[in-house]
Amino acid sequence: MTETFDAGLRRTVLIVALLNLGYFGVEFAIALKIGSVSLFADSVDFLEDASVNLLIVLAMGWSLKARARVGMALAGILLIPALAMVWALWSKFNTPVPPEPFALSMTGGGALLVNLSCAFMLARFRSHSGSLTRAAFLSARNDAFANVAIILTGLVTAYTLSVWPDVVVGIGIAIMNADAAREVWEAAREEHKAADLVP
Repeated sequence: MTETFDAGLRRTVLIVALLNLGYFGVEFAIALKIGSVSLFADSVDFLEDASVNLLIVLAMGWSLKARARVGMALAGILLIPALAMVWALWSKFNTPVPPEPFALSMTGGGALLVNLSCAFMLARFRSHSGSLTRAAFLSARNDAFANVAIILTGLVTAYTLSVWPDVVVGIGIAIMNADAAREVWEAAREEHKAADLVP
């Protein structure tokens, strides 16, 4: 039964990784074309999610201590979009042109469909395999919230023709990823402590 469950988890996480990798390419290309900070941050986040899920597939079957170490590494990976935001914001301040609203909202809508699908697939596994699957579920959940914000940003941008809604949402995405990183780090530390107690 456990082997069947693990195989199901591995297959699900691999599908989620491929979905994230595919939409990263779509969103990154559109972010560059329309000059969107929020889409850029979200596209890097898709790449981060793909990396996290591929690492989970590789780490499954490892010892509790090894999984805890990978979980700590994943917490660091979750911060990558926040660091990328520094560069994106700097570029936007140098060229304060609002992104194309329709493309922004439509791309955010596509991202929302991908992330809701991933969160739904991962939901039944989020309490298993400790920090690893928790990292994957938190990423998909947070990204769905971010995508709703991106869709609304497109609508607000169409009305105001301001660059600021896109910038503010981009910063919000970075903050959410930092919080997810903290939660994963804490879960991984608990696993590491538990592993130390095992004889």
